Amino acid sequence: MSFLFIFLSHLGGVKVKVCGLIQYLNIFGVAIGYTIAASISMMAVKRSNCFHESGGKNPCHISSNPYMIMFGIAEIAFSQIPDFDQIWWLSIVVGVMSFTYSSIGLALGVAKVVAAGGFKGSLTGISIGTVTQTQKIWRSFQALGDIDFAYSYSIILIEIQSPPSESKTMKKATSVNIAVTTAFYMLCGCMGYAAFGDLAPGNLLTRFGFYNPFWLLDIANVAVVVHLVGAYQVYCQPLFAFTGKWAAQKWPHSDFSTKEIKIPIPGCSPYSLNLFRLVWRSAFVVATTVISMLLPSFFNEVVGILGAFGFWPLTVYFPVELYIVQKKIPKWSTRWICLQMLSVACLIISIAAAAGSIAGVVLYLKGYRAQVSRLIISRPYVMELIICSKEFGHQGQSQHTFSCFIW
Repeated sequence: MSFLFIFLSHLGGVKVKVCGLIQYLNIFGVAIGYTIAASISMMAVKRSNCFHESGGKNPCHISSNPYMIMFGIAEIAFSQIPDFDQIWWLSIVVGVMSFTYSSIGLALGVAKVVAAGGFKGSLTGISIGTVTQTQKIWRSFQALGDIDFAYSYSIILIEIQSPPSESKTMKKATSVNIAVTTAFYMLCGCMGYAAFGDLAPGNLLTRFGFYNPFWLLDIANVAVVVHLVGAYQVYCQPLFAFTGKWAAQKWPHSDFSTKEIKIPIPGCSPYSLNLFRLVWRSAFVVATTVISMLLPSFFNEVVGILGAFGFWPLTVYFPVELYIVQKKIPKWSTRWICLQMLSVACLIISIAAAAGSIAGVVLYLKGYRAQVSRLIISRPYVMELIICSKEFGHQGQSQHTFSCFIW
């Protein structure tokens, strides 16, 4: 049973097509976000060891592109596994990895607060002066988008709770998961801000809010990468399944889309190779990887945009409409009005989150263009090809920098 099948059964028509379009665009965007996030964590491991070996003297500029390519190659390989969603231990591994890096981030935040002898920051957030009033508003809105993204798991929830006999178990598990997740998010966010105050980086593990113990940070970032490798596949399974089914129905007599080629593997059961799966899934991963390489690595802003555009329609609007139809709630009844008010409130939050995240992207790109412009002005008499590579800033900086190679 799929997310779209539920809506087709109860709503039908244009709403299902719109829901499907948003769902699959959201999956594509999330795949790009995961690629960027994984490369940032891989670079953080490399940079952490570089700082440790040089004693902080080497700025350790590292391009993200090789790491995105490495992540893409891994995802191409994993995407060829038939029935990847049936691998029972995958959820356990992903859950353990998530708990690992969250616990490390929380523990480091608590340790820094204890070492400092008190909390930094204020109840109203970052001080005016460190940022302008407008920037503070945009950042607050962007944070709403990040929160939206964290709770936008509804599009795969139905995919993993299909058996009716397990619906009650899944409902209880989901409730416990939301409670635990919220507790961890609040603790990590609050302790991170309490540890660094107005200087708190966007990502405590990769923006080098902490430098030591470097090996513990490496473990946390490796856990992030392992988590994202599995999460990428789990999140993309609805899209992979939809396209595979569509191709089989569109060309039922084509060996390219329907034939499973058995490849014997010594000591294991034969591997089933499907040419359509090989081409389509590889092309999908290549596309998300290339787009990730073309985008500057502004992780928080990308997450905010994805959360803003995916949260309201997929997590609020369509589920609310489905609930109203399924429970046959009369129009303009008290329950109907309350549900519509909830939907409108979440829509307003999503719009604000989108505005804040887009503003963050614009400000980021302005800084990028300014650096490239300064480079061009410094070489006014030479016609050159400028190739810019995204890099992290040196020790003590929370911003990214860009190195440009002149040909």
